[in-house]
Amino acid sequence: MKRIPLEYAILGVAVAATLAVVHPARAQGAAERTADQVKRGQYLVSTSACHDCHTPWKMGPKGPEPDMTRALSGHPENVAMPPPPKLEGPWVGAMAATMTAWAGPWGVSFTANLTPDPETGLGKWTKRNFIETIRTGRHMGRGREVLPPMPIAVYRNFTDADLEAIFSYLQSLPAIRNRVPEPLPPVDAVAAK
Repeated sequence: MKRIPLEYAILGVAVAATLAVVHPARAQGAAERTADQVKRGQYLVSTSACHDCHTPWKMGPKGPEPDMTRALSGHPENVAMPPPPKLEGPWVGAMAATMTAWAGPWGVSFTANLTPDPETGLGKWTKRNFIETIRTGRHMGRGREVLPPMPIAVYRNFTDADLEAIFSYLQSLPAIRNRVPEPLPPVDAVAAK
């Protein structure tokens, strides 16, 4: 059996002691930066009306209110919507009592599940996917168009740091399994087929 020279043993102990001291501080700093980013994202989500559409509404003691037990989970998969009402005159849109389904000249749109569920929400998305969706107005930055009432033209003004914070906050939420239906085409487009 080969013996390790004393200098190497002392060097190994010194390196291990240094790593034990340096890495916890580095890890704590990263954790604090992440916590600050999540907190900033929560603030932006709370002040940018995300809950108004992406959190299903329910009837509360004082009238309609967001159902925070389903926060940001999108249109409930168990709520089947009838055909939208015919819109006449100055009316250009209608919404469901849940505030998660909207009808207008674009067809019917359903608000997305923004929780980190890997199958029905943003669980497989990256920050880049999220930022590209907001910047381009297209699902995952390249797919179908993001439909009204999503205020893409307004949200494009967020900085990348803002969008990264929002995404970090959304990823920190409990995952809610809720498969939102695909959008429906306009009634006129269906009748033309």
